[in-house]
Amino acid sequence: MKVSQEVKVGLLAVVSLAMFYFGFRFLKGSDFFSSTNKYQVIYDNIDGLTPSNPVRINGLSVGRVRSIEILQDQRNKLLVTLEINKGIRVTQGSKAFLADDGLLGGKMIQLNVDPAKPLLEDGGMLVSAKESGLSALIREKTLPVLNNVDSLTYQLNRVVAQFDQTGLILNKTLSSANAAVGTLGLTVSENRAALQATLANVNRLSSSLIETEKQLKPILTKADSFADSLQSLQLKQTLATVNKTVGNLQTLLGNINKGEGSLGKLASDEGFYRNVNATTASLEKLLTDFRENPKRYVHFSLFGRKTAPYVAPAVPAGATAVTSSTVVATPADSTKK
Repeated sequence: MKVSQEVKVGLLAVVSLAMFYFGFRFLKGSDFFSSTNKYQVIYDNIDGLTPSNPVRINGLSVGRVRSIEILQDQRNKLLVTLEINKGIRVTQGSKAFLADDGLLGGKMIQLNVDPAKPLLEDGGMLVSAKESGLSALIREKTLPVLNNVDSLTYQLNRVVAQFDQTGLILNKTLSSANAAVGTLGLTVSENRAALQATLANVNRLSSSLIETEKQLKPILTKADSFADSLQSLQLKQTLATVNKTVGNLQTLLGNINKGEGSLGKLASDEGFYRNVNATTASLEKLLTDFRENPKRYVHFSLFGRKTAPYVAPAVPAGATAVTSSTVVATPADSTKK
């Protein structure tokens, strides 16, 4: 039997369409060669979950999201149907966590199965739960940072406003500085000749000072040596005089200790010391009596008349009488008459 060209083209088209359909379903996650069980879970918000998103247990893909339906009679909640491989044992009370799938913002269903509980039948209802995803963590961490950034921005705006005022003041200051620099330049240009003459005089003065310093150095050196010699000479003479004085003093003290001389005898001879004390006491009494009774010791006669002899006053009992010779002074003219 001969097949026409048109039939071949039609069969090829049908086969191509079938392969395209099943291939598209396979790429979306449908597995035509393995049986699955279907389970349902209800969420208030699926946060971008779409059909064909994976269902995982401990990171292993065990199924996919088959469909998503909206329940308008239940406050627009969302019914999600999951296809899970028959080889996976899903128990009653298992939780289906809606979580993030990677950093790009995809979603997945993370199953938490309790193996101690009885098996959940096909078409059973899972417990819905949500896991804090990366976006929620980022939002939670970035909100305080954003608040601080807002406060920092406000402070920066205030600082910038103050900088604007400071900029105006700086502009005025720079304008004044420019004017002062211009005035200074004009002054320098006007007095350039005088400044050059002054600098020339300063240079000549520096040269003169250098020459003077060269001439003064030998003189100062000689003066220092002369002063050192004079000081050493004076010091030697002073030390010689001091040594001689100390020697004389030591000799004098040695003689006194030996009992030589008046001071030595006075220091060593007790009888001589008593005689000196007695003589001093008698002399003191004589001077006292002479001061109190001068007529007893001295008589003056200007005309040669004899004066009455001195009569000593009565001496009290127990008192010591002081006697002395009478001195009569007669002038030379009176004897001639």
